[in-house]
This record gives sequence, structure tokens and C-alpha cells, in this order.
Amino acid sequence: MTEKFTSVDEYIDSFPAERQQILREIRRTLLEAVPGGEEKYRYDMPAVMLGGRYGLHYAAWKKFIGLYPIARLDDGESTEHDALEAEIAPFRAAKDSVNFPYSKPIPYDLIGRVAAALAQRHAEGG
Repeated sequence: MTEKFTSVDEYIDSFPAERQQILREIRRTLLEAVPGGEEKYRYDMPAVMLGGRYGLHYAAWKKFIGLYPIARLDDGESTEHDALEAEIAPFRAAKDSVNFPYSKPIPYDLIGRVAAALAQRHAEGG
């Protein structure tokens, strides 16, 4: 039976030290990238809320860290977003998710830039 947690801290503390360090850095990165973002634990994973309704979730799995949902950033109108989508594309695992394997360095800077772009998009009503 899967353990049920009630907080982000409980979730992170349930992992081995190396995974905890990665999760804490992702947490810090997301909260820094999303000013005023509210942290919640929902759908059995940590999330940072963008504008109160939309959550950017992250979770540790056996072989990777996943972020959900990460909508496509390339809109054909912003070369900055197109370039960001090109950077995140190798990590796309499905339509709205990205996976960062533990076998490679976790790109915290990229995660922060993607979170900031998504927060901006939601603030603009997109």
C-alpha cells in the first residue's frame, strides 16, 4: 500500500537523502521562480500553485524526477518561449510532462525558467 502524506515536507522526508536534496532544490527553484506561488500537497505530490488554480506538480520516481503539467511553450509568437521549448524538448515524456533522469545533472536553472514562463502565461490569462 502506498503511503499517504499530508504535507510536502512529509513527502520529501520519505525519500533517501540524495533524493531529498534534489526535491528540496526543485522546491526552492519553483518557489523562487513563481513569486507568490502557494505550496500545496495534492494528487499525492508537491505542487506550487500559479494564480491559485493551476498547479505545477513535481514527484520523485525510481529513475527520474517528473514535472506536471508542462504545457508546450512554443507558441510561434515568442522566440524566447520557442527557445525554451527547444531546451525542454529532450526531457518531454508525454504531452504535458517532463522527466529529468537521475543519471544526468538536474537542470535546476531550466526548471526555474520554465516555471517562470508558465507563471507568466497564467498571469496573462493563457
